[in-house]
Amino acid sequence: MARKSPLTSPSSDNGVHSPVLLTEVLNALAPSDGDLIVDGTFGAGGYTRAILDAADCKAYGIDRDPEAMVRGAVLSAEYPNRLALLQGPFSEMEDLLTGVGVGSVNGVVLDLGVSSPQLDQAERGFSFRFDGPLDMRMSSAGQSAEDVVNAFGLDELTQIIRDFGEERHARRVAKAIVAARDVNPITRTLQLAELVSEAMPPVRYKKGQPVSRIHPATRTFQALRIFVNDEIGELRRGLLAAERLLGEGGRLVVVSFHSLEDREVKNFLKVRSGFAPRPHRHSPASETKGPAASFELLKRGITKPTDAEASVNPRARSARLRSARRTSAPVWKLEDAA
Repeated sequence: MARKSPLTSPSSDNGVHSPVLLTEVLNALAPSDGDLIVDGTFGAGGYTRAILDAADCKAYGIDRDPEAMVRGAVLSAEYPNRLALLQGPFSEMEDLLTGVGVGSVNGVVLDLGVSSPQLDQAERGFSFRFDGPLDMRMSSAGQSAEDVVNAFGLDELTQIIRDFGEERHARRVAKAIVAARDVNPITRTLQLAELVSEAMPPVRYKKGQPVSRIHPATRTFQALRIFVNDEIGELRRGLLAAERLLGEGGRLVVVSFHSLEDREVKNFLKVRSGFAPRPHRHSPASETKGPAASFELLKRGITKPTDAEASVNPRARSARLRSARRTSAPVWKLEDAA
């Protein structure tokens, strides 16, 4: 069935807050009647609701957070037989969908990182806006951020904060954590945020304004959250799963919020769409011919939120959208992508 024209405005029915880049996501995803669409990061269901309103399609909402499944039950009742909720990480979307008899879909959308409901719940420990237990687990299972900061060695903590938080002062922060926990265990979000802030160099000012507008603990909290939830590994596996699940013409839409995520998506789509650097022209022919492109970029580069959206929703400021269409080419073998 032919796809509908791209949408020009998001739905805001029922008082539901519109998620980041909603109009742009719908335009890229272009849902059509009869489509099967996967929302791999269901969260509060904002994208899923808009997708179901845009076309007479069926959506599969996937989330590893048990609380997302509870919230989704209400939305599922509003769209009888059109929304199925599947609990688990989106990296396992292929197995989850196989379990309900689905082997191919028309679209996959991923909104990476922590969801707004998770950030707003002090007891989840994702944010230093509230005092809460230092948890940060999206699935409420496995080791927590508290376990990491109180048990990992200096070198391990430094690497986590540097690699996943891109924090220039990672060693300095890690030393402060180790010194503090030798006195008392670090168990609360504000406790960690305060000691990280104290460990950082003095704030630099220019013309009376701080050079950096982000809180000193932002990158450390990001690093711990990414590590605890294996978010980069999850993303890599999820992109591969989407490649296998999407049928010809199916669309992959990914919204990321920091450079680590965006770099993974960019590199994956760059390689899969044939824009990766080619071997030297004097290399043997067998080395210069790679597999056929499995994706076609819908747009070169990223889509950013408008100034209007960023002014209303601060979370949107760092959002970056990338999208691509699945070609008829076979799925790449892992050795082809190496």
